[in-house]
Amino acid sequence: MREEPPFRFDLTALIQRARRELARRTDGVSVTLSLPFLSFTATPADIERRVAREVVIRMSDRRVLSAQECCDTCIDQALESLQSIRSVLVDKQVELAHLADGPLYLLLEVMLEGVRQFLTFEQRLSSQGHERDYGDPRDFHRPLDQREAYFGALEALRGHLSRCLGQVAVIANVELPSIGMIAAYQEAWPLEAYTKRQPKLP
Repeated sequence: MREEPPFRFDLTALIQRARRELARRTDGVSVTLSLPFLSFTATPADIERRVAREVVIRMSDRRVLSAQECCDTCIDQALESLQSIRSVLVDKQVELAHLADGPLYLLLEVMLEGVRQFLTFEQRLSSQGHERDYGDPRDFHRPLDQREAYFGALEALRGHLSRCLGQVAVIANVELPSIGMIAAYQEAWPLEAYTKRQPKLP
């Protein structure tokens, strides 16, 4: 039984946009992709396959995706790693700006949205403030409940990004690394970690 997530990702707008705007190409090799509450078939362009391969390579060794946190220093390193991930994803979106209605651009946006929502949660958490206990080791300066909230939120984000990366690998037609943590998150999407809203009526 999974624990209650510390926050839920809301991908409602992106899912609705995908249903409405995703390009329906007919030339090329089609792939089946899945997101929370949505599965679809797409035909990636050659440039999308190339960029997808680059994303898989660049993301596979990012600290936040390859190691769990055990202390406050780990949390700080994970937050730094997320900024690096965000930079890579934005750069690749710029490269695909002329294919903004394609499947890879959508997956990158889903990854970025997860990072944005995590950082919003993190800002609320850090704004609560805390006094460092100078009697504790440096690696444990956050209050226990705040540290546990970080651990839970980072775990949720790690699963989200790893599953998205699995879909990027489908576009790239490459295997994910079999070692490390990413491969452990390739089972079905945990729908309890996502907000499901009814689509707006036209």
